[in-house]
Amino acid sequence: MDRLEAMRLFIRVAELGSFAAAAQQLGVARSVVTRQVAALEAHLGVKLMARSTRRLTLTSAGTAYLEKCRVILGLVDAAETDIAAERVAPRGPIRASLPLSFGFARLAPLLLDFAARYPEISLEMDFSDRRVNLIEEGMDLSIRITRRLEPGDVARRIGSGRLLVAAAPDYLARHGRPRQPADLAHHECLGYTAAGSQRWSFTVDGQTEHVPVRSRINANNGEVLAEAAAQGMGIACQPDFILARFLDAGRLETLLEEFPVPELGIYAMLPGNRQIPHRVRVLLDFLVEGLA
Repeated sequence: MDRLEAMRLFIRVAELGSFAAAAQQLGVARSVVTRQVAALEAHLGVKLMARSTRRLTLTSAGTAYLEKCRVILGLVDAAETDIAAERVAPRGPIRASLPLSFGFARLAPLLLDFAARYPEISLEMDFSDRRVNLIEEGMDLSIRITRRLEPGDVARRIGSGRLLVAAAPDYLARHGRPRQPADLAHHECLGYTAAGSQRWSFTVDGQTEHVPVRSRINANNGEVLAEAAAQGMGIACQPDFILARFLDAGRLETLLEEFPVPELGIYAMLPGNRQIPHRVRVLLDFLVEGLA
């Protein structure tokens, strides 16, 4: 028995007061209607209708159940209508927390394109490198770039990024070019404090090696460290989206290309206490496509 369909038939019979009238209006055999209502009564274990030769009347249980059926089917119809409408034109607010450098370089252009494509969406972008509490701060998502998620994180991977090691031609002329990751011990490296470690990771002979580095200049912002490297103050290990403009301008050169740094994951972190709205799912699909 399709319970929702049985509820719809029961409502129609109750409104018209007859199995025959309901069957005629719906264009089905009278036996179909009577079987469905009988099956519903058997499922519930109560009589919903008192049958007589002249007219059907609702029992007290039937009257109460009729109101509940109207509410339930109204909610189902509303949900389906909303989803169908959102497939065509998602609407509503989206609040997103975005990392500064990646947010400015890659996400902002995509999000503005998204807002232009979906004018029914209102978009609030909060640019910050701090880790936000999505539930407490009422955010729909935050973007995090990391190699490893924490237990309990609810996330969708939307892309990947590369870390590059680079230095200015002037620095290399003065200090020489490192040929192996271990050579970094003899160089001035620029420390990214948000990483929480003064060890840089490389792939050597198929294995990940963690190389300790020393740094006199440290910052929690990759743009600052890239500029310091471009000024010849040391070697930086930063994402490609930060170093790209410095490399294109010839202010930096990549190093140790044969020892790649393990890939970074780009994740949309999501609240774990609720269903993800359709409009947010549309945004995630849009970002996956845009970052591919």
